[in-house]
Amino acid sequence: MSSIKAMKMPSPDLTVIAHRDELIQKFDEFLLSEQIITDNSALRAYESDGLTAYQQRPLLVVLPENTVQVSQILKICSEMNVNVVPRGAGTSLSGGALPLEDGIVISMGKFNRILDVDFDNRCVVTQSGVTNLSISDAVSDRGFYYAPDPSSQIACSIGGNVNENSGGVHCLKYGLTTNNLLGLEIVLMDGEIIRLGGKYLDAAGYDLLGLITGSEGLLGVVTEVTVRILQAPQSVRAMLLGFPGNESAGQCVAEIIASGIIPAGIEMMDELAIKAAENFCHAGYPLDCAALLIVELDGPEAEVDELIESVREIAGKFQVQSIKVSENDEERLRIWAGRKAAFPALGIISPDYYCMDGTIPRKQLSFVLNRMSELSCQYGLRVANVFHAGDGNLHPLILFDANVEGEMEKAEEFGADILKLCVEVGGVLSGEHGIGVEKRDLMPAYFSEEDLQQQQRVKCAFDPEGRLNPGKMFPVLHRCAELGKLHVHKGKIPFPDIPRF
Repeated sequence: MSSIKAMKMPSPDLTVIAHRDELIQKFDEFLLSEQIITDNSALRAYESDGLTAYQQRPLLVVLPENTVQVSQILKICSEMNVNVVPRGAGTSLSGGALPLEDGIVISMGKFNRILDVDFDNRCVVTQSGVTNLSISDAVSDRGFYYAPDPSSQIACSIGGNVNENSGGVHCLKYGLTTNNLLGLEIVLMDGEIIRLGGKYLDAAGYDLLGLITGSEGLLGVVTEVTVRILQAPQSVRAMLLGFPGNESAGQCVAEIIASGIIPAGIEMMDELAIKAAENFCHAGYPLDCAALLIVELDGPEAEVDELIESVREIAGKFQVQSIKVSENDEERLRIWAGRKAAFPALGIISPDYYCMDGTIPRKQLSFVLNRMSELSCQYGLRVANVFHAGDGNLHPLILFDANVEGEMEKAEEFGADILKLCVEVGGVLSGEHGIGVEKRDLMPAYFSEEDLQQQQRVKCAFDPEGRLNPGKMFPVLHRCAELGKLHVHKGKIPFPDIPRF
């Protein structure tokens, strides 16, 4: 993995930079002055996303208020050959919203309205800048909620969730963003506005909705999102299970799923994360265990009671040291408070940390965690593990000090080895953070050159000049002409002879 010093981004187009004033003048025709940010000090707020190791000040930032303005902005940028980076709340941990020196940032912060709450069809239509948690808050009074809940849900935008296909602690049972998405309005690079899906579960034809989800802003700018909402379960309880080591905790996770139980979520924390979280928010975690599982079960009350006893029995097979079951919602939220606060808690015990994201088969949990401990010794850097154990989505946090020469580079090399390990055991490079610039140069570890070229052909179909979020996801950029042109057959399409039976 490259450090920021070696990070290869597209070379800046000096012609575009020279025409910056002309670009601003065109935007002035339909945007208010406060919707165009040009001051260098103000632009600093946009020079990175959650992956702060990578920084680049943009040419300028625009804050459109409606879809028509987004369309106008993209048309102008297309005509003037200006690169565009879409940005939601900027919580991405993979550098997906990293700006370009010769490109503008379209910030979707003003797209902050929920447009329609439709309880009859159990869906919500919202602008893309609305925060994840706001959707649940808008429907909670009727006993509904939006299921995907990334840890940054208080801040991250629903449009960003679509671009990264975000998950969260409850994705084991209720799925990722793609499983809870019904419709999209997006604007293409040439300014065309298209709508996909709607207030229904599925549509005929190609699954373009699925194609856009997780595309990391490379295909279009998301302006409106329709999501499905779920009725809150009758009973929700959390179990806190302490184990003597990662291996026994990992085996317990695998056995719970193998038994046919699908909890709402299963989270795992190692000893370093447990102690940091407990000292930070006093959630009542046991400090004498080396691994901790949070198992949340929901459904009808009788079913939850039965599942709790089943999980208790399974945990007993794997040397469980302590079991605590929430008796009310206050206790359940206190259990979750430590998990939700784990990342900031680790920030207290280390000057810097590097949060990784890879996914592995559940049966490989013990092996991968042990191998990470070996790599920790090899690199001389501590690593804490807080992750979605139920679906094998790892989030190791590598602790380092950027003020110590060479430590940041070691942390990145350590992280690259972890991701390669995930692929080696049958996993993938990302579960929900995306590829961005962080994992871009590791794509060949999972995909062949033919795979990557085919993905870029899809990019070319939506954005032939490669102006949307360039430099992300693909380690080598090919011109669309090099990848082969898309031929459109004009006229009658000949149908092949189909044998009758």
